[in-house]
Amino acid sequence: MRLVTYLSPRGPRSGVLRTSEVEPPQIIDLNKFDSELPSSVKDLLTLGDASWRKIELAEKQGELVAGEQVQLLPPIVDPQKVICVGLNYADHAAETGAKVGDEPVIFCKFPTTLRGHEEPIELPSASTQVDYEAELVVVIGRQARNVSPETAWQHVAGYCCGHDVSARDWQKGKPGRQWLLGKSFDSFAPLGPCLVTSDEIPDPGNLSIELRLNGQTMQQSNTNQLIFPIDYLVSYLSQVCTLLPGDLIYTGTPPGVGMARKPPVFLQPGDTVEVAIEKVGVLRNPVSG
Repeated sequence: MRLVTYLSPRGPRSGVLRTSEVEPPQIIDLNKFDSELPSSVKDLLTLGDASWRKIELAEKQGELVAGEQVQLLPPIVDPQKVICVGLNYADHAAETGAKVGDEPVIFCKFPTTLRGHEEPIELPSASTQVDYEAELVVVIGRQARNVSPETAWQHVAGYCCGHDVSARDWQKGKPGRQWLLGKSFDSFAPLGPCLVTSDEIPDPGNLSIELRLNGQTMQQSNTNQLIFPIDYLVSYLSQVCTLLPGDLIYTGTPPGVGMARKPPVFLQPGDTVEVAIEKVGVLRNPVSG
């Protein structure tokens, strides 16, 4: 299934896509189809198996939301945590010359960084070196605390395309290297266009991933290059904090980032950026000044 959050006159609403296409999206409003289904995708995840059966029925029998200009929001609009992994692709680590440690580099973004499909990435006046990073995002579906890698998959609801936008002059150039702030300007975590449930992607460790800037491929790799795979990351993080339904894990970016190019390439007003991941979809965002 492909779950979405769309903007209705009543505010954000949970929906399911009837097809894999999002242009224009064929959305069934889940709460309208069945009043027992919540209007929040995050709340849907907490219901477990009972909700999936109702969603499958809605996907087949529900009435489509009227109108072709439906605005998609991030599939999860209110995560408690947005957790990110640095230097998690072997080919990207080689590109930057970074030494990979025995454990992952973890940082966070603020939830105010989230934006949906076709919503703009807003370049801040405080930065002149805003970079792009295509990422596969894991969405937690069940509470996880001290889980093993073997059972970690039971806690994954599905996957989204994600974009870890980064102000390199803050991340690298500020005193103490401001990773959190450099990654947390408003709009710096586009997410979407939908949440593809894990049953549709049995092997997330073997997906092609790329980023296109104004139609030109800038990043291209495969999730088989992940140094720390998804099951390890879920288990590792659950040793520190309780992962809750709707929490997001941005799993790292492949090579080709702007700061590693000669000369460097940074985002400019008027650009269009697309993150394309096999079986997950294409997340597109314009860039505004």
